[in-house]
Amino acid sequence: MEITEIRVFPVEEEKLKAFVSVVFDDCFIVSDIKIINGNSGLFLSMPSKKGKSGKFRDIAHPLNSEMRSKMEDAIISEYHRIVEEEGIPVAGDATPVDSISGSELAMDSEETIGEESYSAG
Repeated sequence: MEITEIRVFPVEEEKLKAFVSVVFDDCFIVSDIKIINGNSGLFLSMPSKKGKSGKFRDIAHPLNSEMRSKMEDAIISEYHRIVEEEGIPVAGDATPVDSISGSELAMDSEETIGEESYSAG
């Protein structure tokens, strides 16, 4: 399974740095992945859903460390490219990020990727 597209949407929050959509093999999309600035630097938080017990469970996630590493490397690299291109300070650098301006806040519930349209609903 290959990552064929990564879309990064930077946000203006202290810990949450971006929402991400990833397309696999030009035919399957996973949305609502989050890039979080934690104590050890940037990491991915997979899409999750709150259960009846009040706990959150991932609804999509890699099944092995090789795929998780592949996704993290590709997504964080694309995040760095986007913020550098837009002139946004990169999270995890020595300089704290106080605000990110001029970026899309989040994805709409309906989005077009390539010529296909999907609903996150």
